[in-house]
Amino acid sequence: MDTSGENMEPQRQTLKPVMPLSLGRYHISEEYGFLLQNPLVLPRTLAIPFVEVSRKLGLPPILVHSDLVLTNWTKRNPEGPWEISNLETIISFPGGESLQAFVLVTVLVEKAAVPGIKALVRGVEAVLQHNQDTLLQALQQLRLSIQDMAKALAQMHDYVDPDIFYTVIRIFVSGWKDNPAMPEGLVYEGVAMEPLRYSGGSAAQSSVLQAFDEFLGIRHCKGSVGFLHRMRDYMPPSHKAFLEDLHSAPSLRDYILTSGAGCCLMAYNQCVEALAQLRSYHINVVARYIISAASRARSKMLSHPSPHALEDRGTGGTEVLSFLKSVREKTVEAILHPNA
Repeated sequence: MDTSGENMEPQRQTLKPVMPLSLGRYHISEEYGFLLQNPLVLPRTLAIPFVEVSRKLGLPPILVHSDLVLTNWTKRNPEGPWEISNLETIISFPGGESLQAFVLVTVLVEKAAVPGIKALVRGVEAVLQHNQDTLLQALQQLRLSIQDMAKALAQMHDYVDPDIFYTVIRIFVSGWKDNPAMPEGLVYEGVAMEPLRYSGGSAAQSSVLQAFDEFLGIRHCKGSVGFLHRMRDYMPPSHKAFLEDLHSAPSLRDYILTSGAGCCLMAYNQCVEALAQLRSYHINVVARYIISAASRARSKMLSHPSPHALEDRGTGGTEVLSFLKSVREKTVEAILHPNA
């Protein structure tokens, strides 16, 4: 028997050079170990690519309306109807079925606005061409679209639980600007030394109502305008440009008043009234999903108060009821009178 190999040494493996262990090289803290030293640090592995992608998209590095709603839906049956039962979200977030319904109802509101968006484009062209018949048709279509938006919004009550919205969804989509839980903002590690502050997702980041306001010439108070214009920085750049071009278009209000077209004036006022009614309905929704829900949360959490959870604020950081009421009031004030 050949035993010549019994005493052979095992073949030596090539070992990589041994380097002195350094906790810092592995992002391990001398004081906190594997714990994140400051939980209000977005780690650089997330912060840097997040910021780079956001810059390419022209959006701030935070969850915005276009992320949560505009790009987050699909039809179960592509040939099926535009109904919530035939829609689903692409990405799921905390909040379960209520969160999914919150997104999808908002998708339906955006879809209901499509005829109105096309109508205002025709309306601008009609003003430029002094075509009263086309303008009248555009205004009538805009009114119907706004009314359909209100009907779509009403589905929120059927599918979204107010307490889940208030205690889970609202907090999840809140940002780190005007947020009492994160008053200093959020550090984007590797991007900036100081904390950055961004507003959370908000209905004000939808371009729809701001487009209608621009077309109808509705002017809001200084405080509301400041917030609404800041929300445009959270919109896709092309949508923001659309609003700016609408603002530069000839005044619809001036044309109606100088043209003497009574039918167009009546149709214009009906659009404004429909928009005011939509905003009134939005106030009712907010009262149920934020104000009333906050009251219930207070009664349940008196022994463990949570300032952030109990704030009567919108997800964009506004004192929501005062803001919405101001916007509605200015809408009502836009009603035209023949001798104005």
